[in-house]
Order: sequence, then structure tokens, then C-alpha cells
Amino acid sequence: MTDTTYNGWANRATWNVALWIQNDQGLYEFAKECGSYNAFRNTMREVGQTETPDQVSYNDSALDVERLNELIQDL
Repeated sequence: MTDTTYNGWANRATWNVALWIQNDQGLYEFAKECGSYNAFRNTMREVGQTETPDQVSYNDSALDVERLNELIQDL
């Protein structure tokens, strides 16, 4: 059986966004306050931040938003 995930995430984009949320104290606290990935993404856009420091868009169509919601709700 072949693992088709990226470090346990659906793909590299989802992994990268989750990595930054979990490992950057400011993003972690901000995401926790937002309560959902959609709120996080929308607020980040409002402040002019549209991608991670690794240049992955917070609005990438490949993102597993359901899994990112779970991540943020569990913070």
C-alpha cells in the first residue's frame, strides 16, 4: 500500500499552511482566535497577507479546508 499523503496531510499546500499555523506563535494565536480556517484566511487577506512565508496561497484550491478547520478548532 502506497501512502499518497504529504507528511500525513492531503498535499504539500495543506501541509505547509498547517506547518506555519502550528509553528509560528503569532499565526497560532491568531488562528486560535479566528476559530475556523475560512475566518483565518479572510482576515489574513484583509491585512494583506495572502500566502505563507513559503509562498503557498492561503486560498489555494488544493487546500484541504476541512482538515485545516479541524486543526484550528483543536488549537
